[in-house]
Amino acid sequence: MYDILQQDIKFLPGVGPRRKDILSKELDINTFGDLLEYYPYKYVDRSKVYRIGELAGDMPFVQIKGHVLGIEEFEMGPRRKRIVAHISDRTGVADLVWFRATQYAQHKLKAGLEYIVFGKPTVYNGRYQFAHPELELASEVELSEMGMQPYYITTEKMKNAGLTSRTIEKLTKNMLERINKPLPETLPPFIANRLRLVSRDKACRSIHYPKSLDELQHAQLRLKFEELFYVQLNILRYASDQRRKFRGYIFKHVGDNFNRFYHDNLPFELTNAQKRVIREIRIDTRSGRQMNRLLQGDVGSGKTLVALMTMLIALDNGYQACIMAPTEILAEQHLNTILEFLNGMDIRVELLTGMVKGKRRQQVLDGLADGSVQILVGTHAVIEDWVQFRNLGMVVIDEQHRFGVAQRAKLWSKSQNPPHVLVMTATPIPRTLAMTIYGDLDVSVIDELPPGRKPVVTIHKYDNQTTSLYNGIRQQIRQGRQVYIVFPLIKESEKMDLQNLEEGFATLLEVFPEFKLSKVHGRMKAKEKEEEMKRFVSGETQILVATTVIEVGVNVPNASVMVILDAQRFGLSQLHQLRGRVGRGADQSFCILVTSHSLTEVTRKRIDIMCDTNDGFRIAEADLKLRGPGDLEGTQQSGMAFDLKIADIARDGQIVQMARDEAQMIVDGDPLCQKEENMMLWNRLRELRKTNINWAAIS
Repeated sequence: MYDILQQDIKFLPGVGPRRKDILSKELDINTFGDLLEYYPYKYVDRSKVYRIGELAGDMPFVQIKGHVLGIEEFEMGPRRKRIVAHISDRTGVADLVWFRATQYAQHKLKAGLEYIVFGKPTVYNGRYQFAHPELELASEVELSEMGMQPYYITTEKMKNAGLTSRTIEKLTKNMLERINKPLPETLPPFIANRLRLVSRDKACRSIHYPKSLDELQHAQLRLKFEELFYVQLNILRYASDQRRKFRGYIFKHVGDNFNRFYHDNLPFELTNAQKRVIREIRIDTRSGRQMNRLLQGDVGSGKTLVALMTMLIALDNGYQACIMAPTEILAEQHLNTILEFLNGMDIRVELLTGMVKGKRRQQVLDGLADGSVQILVGTHAVIEDWVQFRNLGMVVIDEQHRFGVAQRAKLWSKSQNPPHVLVMTATPIPRTLAMTIYGDLDVSVIDELPPGRKPVVTIHKYDNQTTSLYNGIRQQIRQGRQVYIVFPLIKESEKMDLQNLEEGFATLLEVFPEFKLSKVHGRMKAKEKEEEMKRFVSGETQILVATTVIEVGVNVPNASVMVILDAQRFGLSQLHQLRGRVGRGADQSFCILVTSHSLTEVTRKRIDIMCDTNDGFRIAEADLKLRGPGDLEGTQQSGMAFDLKIADIARDGQIVQMARDEAQMIVDGDPLCQKEENMMLWNRLRELRKTNINWAAIS
């Protein structure tokens, strides 16, 4: 990379120390190279000039050209004034208006001179006007060179320092004029030529100053591909290294534990999807390489059963197994589910969480060390140094997005070879996102529900339809069913007009005096919460009023109604997870989404999607498109937000796949990173890893 790209941004004319400090703090722009990679977020075609007689009130931003006929100044109160300039191009007259920056307008405008004006036309008093337009003297602008004008995202602090989008545009243009040699290539000719990508130099210049839409699209393709290609190359190289370095335990046979469970304890026939996944796991565990597999499956699709049968194969080959969950409630549910499945089988299963203390904890630790504990169910406590297994061969991790790569790697120190790893998630992940978040894992999908499960019927109601809602709840409870009612908050928030759980609970006690209610929220003590949950699970209470603490970890087959109040405040992923708490028995279940009438377009789309489909993968794809990858449940909140500068995982799925395919070919053909023709790639990857991009989180 040229030395000029490493040059401090303060030396670029127009920046200086003060503006450099703001650019650094607000956008992390410190060098010429950083500014070069600060890409516009939109473009406006500045090549066309409209006549005033062609204007319409519903037009977007346009430009006109005309002579200033005169300038007027109007007092607007103490220390405030309004500047109005009248401009004509012989087809009509328009007004240019400034309420702010009036000194700028007075300095810039001269009667009789011709200007190019850029702004959004509106109609006021029967005449078109432009409020706070951009101005250029027509004599100083060559219209044929204007092309597509870039727009850059700026912050309030930047604007206060004069660093507007237009300023960034001018600084970038000034910098590009100083870079008088072509920028060095970062992709070898055999990739660029095969995919018909423009040069990096051409792309970097055109992305800031495209002369046409076609030129812009070629620049975007080149830069998006390059960014995604190096992300995928990093992930695949990492996965290849892991497979080469670490041999896995070989599970040679399926034995008594698996076969007895399959023939005597299996509660229902496996779905074809479950059988397919077990076959994929079986191939991995006898291959001699360590398994790293992601198991995706919707709520209620039978992932836990597949995980248990996988652990039984480990036991049949003389190894211990463990399953880890992100919360104590979920760990306890896994324990109860496994014990129920293994009823009558001579297999020791134990729990290890923060709640297991004293003598009981020591018994579990001793059992792990001597091998008598065959299956351990636990939380993150399992990876602590003082937990030692005799021969751990299989690890199942539930809800991977709460359990990172570094934590997963700690498990490898628990045995001679790293154990096989099966990662489970009930949050369906779009393929393009899975390729990037979980790129080092092979992916299996359970895309069928067990027989007898009926899809949950989802209904949208407005908050003024409570009478029919309450009648529906009564009808279900009288048929012997139970109901969840979910509130978004525990206590009233001054910032958001939400129903709060405390007041809501009191109201519901009055509405349903004939029924018993439980209340659960995140601020209750663990024992209190557990007691209330047990009352609901046992059927002692008919209605559970809760916050989103019930999103995971509650399995009540008798519950048939999920009411979500203020549903507009929840993301698609969260709504889908909450809906998954019902529909777990044989009865028809319902999810009622209650909202106010005033919904944004995006929120209305979310509600419509929930009512249209129960398919978690379709919902996840929609969520990704509506919200973006950095805002998805379990990504941004868990430190997996992407530092991508131009590519968009949600909208650039085809480019992600193209980048993945090219990266796979490189890694397959050069696993040791030694071939001369690939040196540019491996050197560039090393260079990128020194940047502030969060490569570890991405892989």
